Amino acid sequence: MATRRYDPDRRDRIIDATLAVIAEGGVAGTSHRRVADHAGVPLGSMTYHFTSMDELLREAFTRFATRLSERFAARLEAATDLDALATAVVHLVHDELTTGADDLVLTLELYTLAARQPAFRQITHDWMRRSREVLERLVDARTAYELDALIEGLFIHISLDPTPRDRAVTRDAVRRILSL
Repeated sequence: MATRRYDPDRRDRIIDATLAVIAEGGVAGTSHRRVADHAGVPLGSMTYHFTSMDELLREAFTRFATRLSERFAARLEAATDLDALATAVVHLVHDELTTGADDLVLTLELYTLAARQPAFRQITHDWMRRSREVLERLVDARTAYELDALIEGLFIHISLDPTPRDRAVTRDAVRRILSL
């Protein structure tokens, strides 16, 4: 009789492997077998830890959105006034959010699922709410909404555009929303 291997981090490795597999081949290219191979776990671990692919995808995308929210908050919470907020947003958009192709692919894959399935829409809703809460430390709710949408749009545009975008254009757009 085979003994069970104690592996308390297995579930976490599976979730992280899911994000890596999605980044490589999209949600459509994600399977239990590919995730198990990437995580280095037996295929049976997949159904032991997750009842379905949807549950695994929800867990993975929730982790992804939470990680990005934490990075967003860490960058913006240091701002103590609107000028510092504008500078932090420019840095966030040009240096932090656009540094990894995986973040872009994962974001767009999540948006696609959210457009089709309410369970994934809740993940994006919670993500946006957390972002606006960070911004609302220094601005009103409407401005936080507008600035969050600008950040999201700039992240996508800058990430997909082969021509490097001028930080001054971003700074001007942010300053306009902040009425600076």
